[in-house]
Amino acid sequence: MRIPILALLLLLAPVPALRAQEPPSRDAFEIEADSDLALAAVARGEILPLSALMPRLLAAFPGEVLDIEIDLDPTGRIEEYEFEMLTLEGRLIEVDMDARTGEITEVSDESPEDEDDD
Repeated sequence: MRIPILALLLLLAPVPALRAQEPPSRDAFEIEADSDLALAAVARGEILPLSALMPRLLAAFPGEVLDIEIDLDPTGRIEEYEFEMLTLEGRLIEVDMDARTGEITEVSDESPEDEDDD
């Protein structure tokens, strides 16, 4: 299950170089619940905070982060962060990072029409 958590970026990694285009239209409760889930997992030491991942991500793929989602495993624990990015070359990509290790697990090209709501 994927959960968009653009607001989590602001809570865990206030990196001035990152600018979100337009936040996804989501209900405030949903954003708060996502943030609470991620903050609790960071506090328990289960996952790395975005502040630890952002330097790795931007070193590997310089550009702008447009959106962040979390991917949950079947037990409801956060498994991956999924970053939608616009590279300096103008490519729209999705970069998946293991939430526990910070390892980049997958990079794929995205098209602006892609809407993955699973």
